[in-house]
Amino acid sequence: MSVTLTVQDKNTLRTAAYGAVSLLAAADAAGSPHKVATHGSIALASATGSVGYVLAEKSKIEKLNGKSVAEIADHVLPALTAAIDLLKKQDPAEADNFRSTVTVAIEAATRAHKGEPGPAMADMARKITGALDGEIA
Repeated sequence: MSVTLTVQDKNTLRTAAYGAVSLLAAADAAGSPHKVATHGSIALASATGSVGYVLAEKSKIEKLNGKSVAEIADHVLPALTAAIDLLKKQDPAEADNFRSTVTVAIEAATRAHKGEPGPAMADMARKITGALDGEIA
């Protein structure tokens, strides 16, 4: 099955994926947010399939520089759920690919942290996973 995405759909996918990494970096403000962002972004750049092509496109992603983690989360968590929903309608396998890609980015980002991720970062990872599952916090 082929995936046909509008410009807005592509923006939603990029906002969701890169926004998830941004949320983790923001939640690790006391640690190494730049390492978290770098490791998560590298994982996203390794995506394949239609998702990989969309995430590789170079375009500005808006609203990821919020004044607070809450402001970023208000934009990103619904985008994660919307991305899964729109992909499920067109190609369930590509929805699984997107979920897997974001999950790998979360794992890569949290491993950039020395030792176990702190409670805030672990909680944010749970919220991101919940949004992917349609459970917006």
